Amino acid sequence: MTTHTVPTPQHGEPVAFYMKEEHHPEGSTMLGFWIYIMSDCLIFAVLFATYAVLGRNYAAGPSPADLFELPVVALNTTMLLLSSITYGFAMLTMEKNNKSGTMLWLAVTGLFGAAFIYFELNEFYHLILEGAGPQRSAFLSAFFTLVGTHGTHVTVGIVWLITLMVQTSRYGLIAENKRRLMCLSMFWHFLDVVWIGVFSFVYLMGVLG
Repeated sequence: MTTHTVPTPQHGEPVAFYMKEEHHPEGSTMLGFWIYIMSDCLIFAVLFATYAVLGRNYAAGPSPADLFELPVVALNTTMLLLSSITYGFAMLTMEKNNKSGTMLWLAVTGLFGAAFIYFELNEFYHLILEGAGPQRSAFLSAFFTLVGTHGTHVTVGIVWLITLMVQTSRYGLIAENKRRLMCLSMFWHFLDVVWIGVFSFVYLMGVLG
């Protein structure tokens, strides 16, 4: 990686350093990111397995049917699903080299992601207020760990999204930014798939089972 300075249009003076990737083929970048995604799959597989083992150990405390509100969780799920769709629109717009359109769809994606995190934090807050914190039972420990880990990933994704929006705003849809946006797209859709598993296995089966 080499460092380049970018001049301002008005004064022609260097204003920032930008890391421009010149010696890393796109295929190797995507392969490396796929390897990272696979490692994340292992993390979530372990968390799902842990929840499967501990998910019915209530310690005479509340069960999923007592705690979960499916309409609220369904609304939260909708926020994340919509964010995945809008990110897809951002990628389609990016392929047309439409910078303003790409930025718009990325912003909408970030808003949906932020709404998802808001609903999740609100759920955690009310559960803890009701005395159903992670220390209450093995079920709740496994629940907070699994859902909280996913929420942390989404939060990181939002920070990453904002960073790329700043870079795209300043430097445009150059090859490096397109590659980074593609990597984030893989990450975002991966989190969407994981959440469908969380919704089905934790919330839906917990309430209906």
